Amino acid sequence: MDIIVIGGIAAGMSVAAKAKRENPNANVLVFEKEDYISFGACGLPYYLGNQFEDENEMFARTPEQIEKTGIQLHLKHEVVDVDFDKKLVTAKDLKVDKTSDFNYDKLMIATGATPIIPPIKGIESENVYTITKLYDVNRLKNNLENYKRIVIIGGGFIGVEVAEQLAHLNKEIHIVEAMDDIMAGPFDEAYSKEIKKALEEIDVKVHTSEMAQEFITEANHVIAVQTSNQKIEADAVIVSVGFRPNTSIFKDKLEMLGNGAIITNEYGQTSVKDVFSAGDCASIKHKFSGDQYIPLATYANKMGRIIGTNIATDNQDDWIKFNGALGSSLIKVGNYEAGSTGLTEKNAKDLGLNIKTTTIFANNHSNYYPNQEKIMIKLVYDAKNFVLYGAQVFGKAEAALRLHALTTAIYAGLTTKEIGFIDYAYAPPFASTWEAINIAANTAK
Repeated sequence: MDIIVIGGIAAGMSVAAKAKRENPNANVLVFEKEDYISFGACGLPYYLGNQFEDENEMFARTPEQIEKTGIQLHLKHEVVDVDFDKKLVTAKDLKVDKTSDFNYDKLMIATGATPIIPPIKGIESENVYTITKLYDVNRLKNNLENYKRIVIIGGGFIGVEVAEQLAHLNKEIHIVEAMDDIMAGPFDEAYSKEIKKALEEIDVKVHTSEMAQEFITEANHVIAVQTSNQKIEADAVIVSVGFRPNTSIFKDKLEMLGNGAIITNEYGQTSVKDVFSAGDCASIKHKFSGDQYIPLATYANKMGRIIGTNIATDNQDDWIKFNGALGSSLIKVGNYEAGSTGLTEKNAKDLGLNIKTTTIFANNHSNYYPNQEKIMIKLVYDAKNFVLYGAQVFGKAEAALRLHALTTAIYAGLTTKEIGFIDYAYAPPFASTWEAINIAANTAK
């Protein structure tokens, strides 16, 4: 069996490695445009913020380690065309500018995504950066001592993570967000506002409902950002407004979402036989809302492992499937932690679900143990049968990991009535006799 994998970062290498373990006799071939593989871009904001110094910490495997397993790596190779009828991949060797054809029995597409670059005047300037590639972050990191005022365009996960890290380096940080709230996708309004306050506590200036209209430049360097409301002086700009799947060569050949993400089923299959896809170039099946574009490393790795099993055998009785995404996410903001899983209140209403919500403030541990803090928990649940659809958490300490229990409860289809009496572990340093999750669930009426 000849298996070709297009893309060697997260999902692609997960598939290649798992497929080779499942079927050692398979000929597994990986094409990757870059000169590296298995890179964890999630670490880039923290590398930029000097939380660790060795960039190699972000690489799960080296090319040499992979090749020892029998996988064939073609680095600096770009796939320029795929003929699904002939099962033929055309790849260009970027080192010598030569194209060659390769046949496959099974194909995995893991081409990732590219940062969206909005059409703003001056965006091509030398001191404008994105946070997706190591070389671009190293370029920013090497120039950081020359920058005091940094404007971040976009208040999503990456924008907030970068803002938080740079604030700790005593930079003057501005976030410009076009929507009314930051982090508006995974969080309801009250939680977005708490995240905004947490950023302001570390002196990050957050400008919501503002559009970046122009980067004012001198000598090919941005000196200020003109928004719809004001002019903000800047020594550098970071653009973080989302991603566009790298799928243009598959247009009109595969079923896609409106943004170009390849639609896949719970087995990782695309609309074409023997072709699979995952990672930032593909959709994911959400447990409640169907095909969604949620470019998270967790899904890239989970679907990679699933597809690696499925692609290595023709016996579909041995296939495994993904049970559905919840968009579970965590973020650290200064001294605070925030997390979201499942449906927000807004998501649930947009889907036409009959829901109720409850929000509580509970203690993270017993009041006689030092450093007690409040945890904010919101539950979104069915108004009739009380099944949990979603949850959000926020707090200074010990808040984030409580989301794991709530995520598990959603997967299990538990009701708030059942969650209210789950036998969570107790000791004064970690919880109260009534765990905060129990308290939240018992307020659901």
